[in-house]
Amino acid sequence: MKTKLAFFGGLLIILQLSSCKQKEIESDMNIIYLHHSTGGLIWQGGSLSLFNRAVRKISPDLAQRISGKARLKALMDKYNEENNKNYNIKEMTFPKASPYGWRNYPYDYYNIWVKNAGPEPYMEEPTLEILTRLYQVVIFKHCFPVSNIKEDAEVADINSDYKSLANYKLQYNALKDKLHEFPNTKFILFTGAAQVKNSVTEDEALRTRDFFEWVINEWDTPDDNIFLWDLYNLETEGGLYLKEEYAKSSVDSHPNKEFALKASELILNRITDVIENNGKKTKLTGEMI
Repeated sequence: MKTKLAFFGGLLIILQLSSCKQKEIESDMNIIYLHHSTGGLIWQGGSLSLFNRAVRKISPDLAQRISGKARLKALMDKYNEENNKNYNIKEMTFPKASPYGWRNYPYDYYNIWVKNAGPEPYMEEPTLEILTRLYQVVIFKHCFPVSNIKEDAEVADINSDYKSLANYKLQYNALKDKLHEFPNTKFILFTGAAQVKNSVTEDEALRTRDFFEWVINEWDTPDDNIFLWDLYNLETEGGLYLKEEYAKSSVDSHPNKEFALKASELILNRITDVIENNGKKTKLTGEMI
């Protein structure tokens, strides 16, 4: 009980201190990194303490001031210094746990950004009309349950949150059309996070591979404003599952610290190459060509 009281007491003090907002740094390239847990580990370069995770849900900027710069933010700042650039990257939990819910699958991006598009937030979540006014680069991803893909229903339904290949493809095609409405914004999409063998069926894993092969080979259009970062193949290395040496454990599909550190460097390569060269000098995984 004392530990809990101390925790929440400390959190209250931090929140009171956070009322003084720091002025945003002006930048010639503003980048927003939308994520949940897997993306957060890559952003941070490893796991966070319980206290820092709680603070991050309320104020990512405050969490950074407490624990120091996140790995990806630090790498970007180093890149700026070495290359005389002024790229500003920020993170955002998207969607939040409440009121929308902790879901960032194909249906949810379609639901928030396509079906409920417009100048006003949808269930407190920013639409593309809002994000593209603020950021020149928008990075987004799915959490690993995206790979729990079931058999197709008798009829595909773009307005269904049922996870199937047919529904995913309808939602992705609608999402692509919507992203093309903002040609001055560059979008970077992670291919989906994989799961360890103990957490997904073989059929689901096969469907997941089929889907992201479709995304890479058919859905992705050359020379447009949408770019991929291939997290799926980084995690699986040609297999069906997240390799156990890259996972937190054989039953936990979050990436471990070693993988998160490597991935943060590779996505930095991909982001800066997309900005400066339209992604022509890196592979989809972020490795230099």
